Amino acid sequence: MRTSGILMPIFSLPSPYGIGTLGRHAYHFVDFLEKAGQHYWQVLPLGPTTYGDSPYQSFSSYAGNPYFIDPETLIADGLLTAEEVAAYDFGCDPAAVDYGKLYENRLPMLRLAFKRFSPDTDYNRFCTDNAGWLEDYALFMALKNAHNGSSWAEWDDSLRLRDPAALAAARETYADDIALYHFIQYQFTVQWTALKAYANAHGVHIIGDIPIYVAYDSADVWAEPSQFLLDKRARPELVAGVPPDAFSKDGQLWGNPLYNWPAMKKDGYTWWKRRLQHALTLYDVVRIDHFRGFESFFAIPAEDETAKNGHWIKGPGATLFKELKRAFGELPIIAEDLGFLTPAVYKMLAATGFPGMKVLQFAFDSREENDYLPHNYNRNCVVYTGTHDNDTILGWTQTAAPADVEQARRYLHVDEAEGFNWAMMRAALMSVADTAILMMPDLVGLGSEARINTPSTLGGNWQWRIAENCINDWLAGIVREYTALYGRLPTNSEED
Repeated sequence: MRTSGILMPIFSLPSPYGIGTLGRHAYHFVDFLEKAGQHYWQVLPLGPTTYGDSPYQSFSSYAGNPYFIDPETLIADGLLTAEEVAAYDFGCDPAAVDYGKLYENRLPMLRLAFKRFSPDTDYNRFCTDNAGWLEDYALFMALKNAHNGSSWAEWDDSLRLRDPAALAAARETYADDIALYHFIQYQFTVQWTALKAYANAHGVHIIGDIPIYVAYDSADVWAEPSQFLLDKRARPELVAGVPPDAFSKDGQLWGNPLYNWPAMKKDGYTWWKRRLQHALTLYDVVRIDHFRGFESFFAIPAEDETAKNGHWIKGPGATLFKELKRAFGELPIIAEDLGFLTPAVYKMLAATGFPGMKVLQFAFDSREENDYLPHNYNRNCVVYTGTHDNDTILGWTQTAAPADVEQARRYLHVDEAEGFNWAMMRAALMSVADTAILMMPDLVGLGSEARINTPSTLGGNWQWRIAENCINDWLAGIVREYTALYGRLPTNSEED
């Protein structure tokens, strides 16, 4: 079945609360997708963000971002008043997220709502059903608050190394904060579950994104250090990144701890089974970032300041996914197979049967032909015009090599009436790829000011927000027309 969708981060939605939420504007966006004939809404990771504000560096691979909790829903539930919410400063720029203001004010607002909350059967069931991750996460966040936000690597040894007596004492001392984080995660889950149900009922399916690695400063690593390559002091021995290349002479030093794959294999990859099971409750389809890292991963000495001295180590390969398929059956996974690929990576991807990714902005290298040109696609892939790490299409035309832009202009038959952005999106939609995903900034025709992230930079990322009037029936009609023209309307949809 030929399908299509739109990538739009939750944080980029309009709202009067400084950041996109799971409230009415999210429902409005679902309505827009339905009118536009789209099958998918792709979102970025939903977890609580750490320093740098990246959704790919989170305090937990299970928890939801408190910033996404909709204040209007809390008002409707009688937990806050409109006047109380209005008194908090969440930032005044409708075009950009101010994470500093959110950090200062969102938690106090949620704490006020918590004081008025009365646990009920649904809440107690949520806490019981999610105790496997929720208990450690809530304690982790309470301890971070007690340590002024410092990394768990800086805590006293008794807490850092999880001495049972110290943990028991901490649960008693910080009981109120622990309960607050239970409440926050309950509210996020209730709101997200309702939004996803609404989307599914309107024929829209959610593609979620999970990073291959987790942050060192996370409840995941603190709670289960044996799953990672750490020394006896729970410090990383090796960290993740990518090697030097034509774009970065020092490579990229991500700093995430690496997995202890032999230990994971020994216990039947239980850690990954739990993580994927949780993701499949949040999303209809799961995109796994940096998929090539399962075949082999780049390991850098933890004390190094660049990635120059890293080396490749074999990963679990297709064995992991065979085990996951035995546990869950056929898996709705998209493999982010970008980057330095080897024959072994291609073999692993073929063994899993997962669709890989094609990014049109990577196709137009005037020096040589490559696999990202649409005439080289097979059906079992997902084509993107760009990703959250790319510039917008119109931004790319200003920053890419002029010869590459001219190559794209000729290949796409760009004319001024249609515009470069629509020409590239048309190429994605008309390709043989089973699924085509368009970027919301490109649909609105924005330039580099709407770029979501620039890799290897700090500041100015993950901030873009769309103007409320840009999500409208006129645009939905245009998108639907293109979608119908290239045979990607949902099967139960009839063109008017």
